[in-house]
Amino acid sequence: MGYQTQDVAIGGRSVVNVALSSTAIALEDVMVVAYGTAKKESFTGSAQVVKADKLEKRTVANVTKALDGMAPGVQTTSGSGQPGAGAAIVIRGFGSMSASTSPLYVVDGIPYDGAINAINPNDIESLTVIKDASAGALYGARGANGVVMITTKRGQESKVSVAFKGNWGVSSRAIPRYETLDAYEWTEDVYYMFRNRLIQNGTPINHAGPLALQEMVSGGEKIFGANQQYNPFTRSANELIDFTTGKIHPGTSLLWNEDWLDNATAKMPLRQEYQMNVSGGTANTNYMFSLGYLNEEGLVKSTSFERFSGRANVDSKVTEWFRTGLNVNFAGNTSNSTTLGTAASSSSAYSNVFYSAMLMAPIYPLYKKDQNGNTVIDENGKAVYDWGEDRPAGASAGWNPLANLEEDKYLGLTDNLSGRTFIDLGGLKEGPLKGLKLVSNFGFDYVMSKSKTYWNPYFGNGKSTNGFLGVADGRTFSYTFNQILYFDRTFGSHHIDFMAGHEFYKYNYQYLYGEKTGFPFGGLYELDAATTVSNASSYSNNYAIESYFTRLNYDFRDKYYFSASYRKDGTSRFKREVRFGDFWSVGASWRLSQENFMQGIDWLNNLTLKASYGVQGNDNIGSLYAWQAFYSLAYPNQSFPGAIVTSLENADLKWEKNNNFNVGLEGRIFDRLSISAEYYNRITDDMLMDFPMAVSLGFSGYSKNIGKMINSGFELSLLIDVIKKAGFNWNMTIMGSTVKNKVLNLADKPEIISGSYIIKEGEALNSFYLAESAGVDPATGNKLYWVWDETNGVRGEKYISSSYQKALQSRDVAGNRMPIVYGSFANDLRYKGFDLSILTTYSIGGKMLDGVYNSLLYSTYVGQAAHKDRLTKAWKKPGDLAELPRIDPNGSARITRTSDELIDASYFALRNITLGYTLPSRLARSLKLQSLRLAVTADNLHVFTALKGMDPQFNFTGGTGFSYTPVKTISLGLDIKF
Repeated sequence: MGYQTQDVAIGGRSVVNVALSSTAIALEDVMVVAYGTAKKESFTGSAQVVKADKLEKRTVANVTKALDGMAPGVQTTSGSGQPGAGAAIVIRGFGSMSASTSPLYVVDGIPYDGAINAINPNDIESLTVIKDASAGALYGARGANGVVMITTKRGQESKVSVAFKGNWGVSSRAIPRYETLDAYEWTEDVYYMFRNRLIQNGTPINHAGPLALQEMVSGGEKIFGANQQYNPFTRSANELIDFTTGKIHPGTSLLWNEDWLDNATAKMPLRQEYQMNVSGGTANTNYMFSLGYLNEEGLVKSTSFERFSGRANVDSKVTEWFRTGLNVNFAGNTSNSTTLGTAASSSSAYSNVFYSAMLMAPIYPLYKKDQNGNTVIDENGKAVYDWGEDRPAGASAGWNPLANLEEDKYLGLTDNLSGRTFIDLGGLKEGPLKGLKLVSNFGFDYVMSKSKTYWNPYFGNGKSTNGFLGVADGRTFSYTFNQILYFDRTFGSHHIDFMAGHEFYKYNYQYLYGEKTGFPFGGLYELDAATTVSNASSYSNNYAIESYFTRLNYDFRDKYYFSASYRKDGTSRFKREVRFGDFWSVGASWRLSQENFMQGIDWLNNLTLKASYGVQGNDNIGSLYAWQAFYSLAYPNQSFPGAIVTSLENADLKWEKNNNFNVGLEGRIFDRLSISAEYYNRITDDMLMDFPMAVSLGFSGYSKNIGKMINSGFELSLLIDVIKKAGFNWNMTIMGSTVKNKVLNLADKPEIISGSYIIKEGEALNSFYLAESAGVDPATGNKLYWVWDETNGVRGEKYISSSYQKALQSRDVAGNRMPIVYGSFANDLRYKGFDLSILTTYSIGGKMLDGVYNSLLYSTYVGQAAHKDRLTKAWKKPGDLAELPRIDPNGSARITRTSDELIDASYFALRNITLGYTLPSRLARSLKLQSLRLAVTADNLHVFTALKGMDPQFNFTGGTGFSYTPVKTISLGLDIKF
């Protein structure tokens, strides 16, 4: 937006009032693209730029969590609540069945191999999400799943500027808890379980009640313990139930009511972050230096994340034809987490604190209780843990995961060092070499990581071995070196931008691991303190890519734009004969608003039509040596070492390829509404899959390029200047995206079944594969199913049956996690010194199979917690018209999962609300400041779902699990510039 120039005669007046008329001016927004920058109006591809002012409103340690709702076509998971953890990201659907679907991260022009949480979000100037081939084909082998380009802040030509940021906050659950039964309800539910079992086995109904209570108290499971030490009620366990109502006798009180999940949760965990920046520059040199510190206490006790970071960005113009620069970033991360996801969690599900705390019945205490229900205290004044040796097996008998949470440790230490440097020769504005320059870039990422997994010798996982300590050391070093020739000239109405280059990338990873057992006492965290070496291993991985690439951009009269790019990649992941792949793209755009026939339309500020097509590769297929045969060598054969073949060679293994088509329309009308609409079609070919073999050959299959899949959808983005007045502005952003996925070909394997999921030709990837429910039998409480009549091997009509074997044989596709539409609404308001921003995200459609809810709903393990829906929806007696089948310890009423267990995955989330106040500049200057801003931020405030407790963004396949819940953070921020 600009103003028309006016000439006004002063005429001896001392005060002249001039009203300028506005005129729309096409602003040349510059965006970061592959190996350079581009003006927005000349860009033929699909990309979304997220500026620093949007990112800085999010209270996150990992920038991946800030991308939710920021770009159409981008889906994110909620990410673990573990401090410092990130979120998974997919761009425009799944690009592969078995290979990685994560985007490539590029930091300051160089692909990045360091930890994402080593990048301080406060150091980021912008994020550019590249979504199509025209924009991403130049990254060849690694750009098939999209590219996230991170540009860090630079200094500007100005006086020295010093900035300080402080942020202080507290965290709590972002996802509400599942509604579980309290001690009264749970005891009554267990009573019905035992009663149902007796009735099912032929016991008369009028006798089943007393016998059920007797079995609860003194039967094989002994719900309340051998000595009723787990009876939390003031009434004897033998007299708890009123058999006429099936409920606990009125007037019965509780001695204790344990909440294991609440005991595992920290009270008001704190978050504090500090950032100091010094920036500035002269006509020839600019600089930016930053120091950052972050400390996050976890929502789960004993978990935390701490980061020290520092960055130095310096650019210098030595002469008119010689420029150079250096970026260096260091981050030291320390993470304390639960043993979930480590070797410790593999030994038992009970060592997963989330599993045990959520499924522990409320009658079982965390600490030992005396006869009056008081906590037992030892001679040191410390509460004595109850290890549950007398609990039923379903109640983690012999375990106390919360004690393990305090006594066992998982410590992660990571040091990240990254560097980027460049030399730019040429770029003269006059002379025979005008528009020609040679640029060389070098970047490296070095990561040193160390982890320790410790189990105490007294109880839990380490009891049988007198303690355990596993120590892992990893070292990653990668570098990228490229040389690029640029030519940029304008000849009359023709503008040409040409680039050609060479690039080499090398990756090396080294790993060393050792573990010992046998500690003399607890609290020792070094291997030398233990007696017995139980395991030791080491390995290294190497990977390299050599590339040649070129790009041509051409535009005519700033109206017609054409681009073409080509890259040839050679990767060490494939055999020499097939390791080179060719990737290319073409794109064009037409600025219709610049045409003469559009000039009379005053309300139309811009209208651009664009399209692109290209082929990208994906060599991120898991193993770095997937085409080679694997041998396992650590097998003794009597007195000589032995080896076995573990996988077969496939010398023909090659790239997965993505064929991307994109067409879009961009416009701005009335100088208030900006519109971007796009359609994409992405076909993945030569997908890597396991090709089946006869089991008699000793292998189930081998890796082969045999699959084909398509993703397609629409994306819409609206930016509305609702109010534009002096002192008051209101901007609204609306984003919406669709994605449809279909497996087109699986070669000789038309379907792949894995548990409750199926990959099948003609269906979406990871569709649910379930039996069809026919309700509950009112007479027996058994689950009923619709099954196929397959008389003589011929499939006929469906009929109702209670046979779960027939139900398993009659399973069918029952939907998938893919939403109908997803996106975000963002509002930014500014009134004088106040600013308010609200970001909400939404998803409509798709299905979830909530494993946690199902465990609480259908679990028949005596001693486990249960969901409240069991009280109101489960079958209890003949004649009941129930939604849920009979619940009994045998589990015979419901064996297999059915389609009616799917839950609507739609959600609406209050992702971020920020209210800020900036001190008036005059007052700030009186305090010797450039500016001062205070802000209150609520991040991850609330998620509205069809089921309370469900995390609809747990993963991309529609499942859930027992894991660290996402957190919300309420924080106060202070931003001062000196």
